[in-house]
Amino acid sequence: MTGSGSWQAKAWGIFLVNLATMSWATNAVLGRWLRAYIGPLTLSAMRFTVATAFFGLLLRGRPAEERRYGKDKWWILAMGLAGVVVFSPLLYLGLHYSTAVNCSLIQGFSPLITALIAGLIIDEPVSRRQLVGAATGLIGVMGLISGGSLGFLLRLQFNPGDLILLASAVIWALYSVFGRRVMRHRPPVSATALSNFLGLPLLAMAAFIELQYIPVNLRIETIAAIIHICVVPTIIGYWSWNRAVGTLGAGGAMVFYNTLPLYGAVLGAALLDEPLGTVHVVFGGLILGGGLWATLGGVIRPK
Repeated sequence: MTGSGSWQAKAWGIFLVNLATMSWATNAVLGRWLRAYIGPLTLSAMRFTVATAFFGLLLRGRPAEERRYGKDKWWILAMGLAGVVVFSPLLYLGLHYSTAVNCSLIQGFSPLITALIAGLIIDEPVSRRQLVGAATGLIGVMGLISGGSLGFLLRLQFNPGDLILLASAVIWALYSVFGRRVMRHRPPVSATALSNFLGLPLLAMAAFIELQYIPVNLRIETIAAIIHICVVPTIIGYWSWNRAVGTLGAGGAMVFYNTLPLYGAVLGAALLDEPLGTVHVVFGGLILGGGLWATLGGVIRPK
């Protein structure tokens, strides 16, 4: 794909990946708030039950070959295990024990992890421009969460929850790479729906066991938060992300993953009346600039 069509495809991919990270910023905030009311496996099972039903309906109208697993079945299974069974419960479990600041810092490593894994597993080339863009975005993340204070970063204390969040970052990188491999041969709707079909039964069984020890405390507020998580971060977020990965590649999409803490700061200012100042503008600009530098440089080619 060359010429104006290539630029249009990249612009569409950039919009979608930012839509996904903005929706996931709300997921992190609500997931942290819900930790006292619902277990991580149960919350994950609820959101993916809704998502699986939605994507299943979309898949019904697709050609027959898109509804079959075919030669991609093992890659699709890997997507389901990584993105449905493992990543979401690990994220919510990590938010239960760790802080939002540490979570943002750890998520900043995801683009670098993805670029390396993509090169190892699916032979997707990792360019110097991608690495520079990812590193620039990571600097922006560190500056954003520290308020520009080196002393703040040096005083950070890590806990077991941080190790869980680091594991979730690695799992998400794997999911993105597996998705990129699957979407070489099929559209995002097919990849997302079929991987959810395989992952949800395992997640539901784990959630059933969890419910015996961690019952759900349903209130109007918790129900509203759960519905939001089921619709916005799950349906909109996953669909947008997989479409973006199909256009930009795993590494190209992941350089924008660092916009998560940026959108978290913006949402905090808009919804919680938290301060938004020069630090957010400067380091938020580094996050977005790093992603644009890596993606618009002509080094990430749709396949």
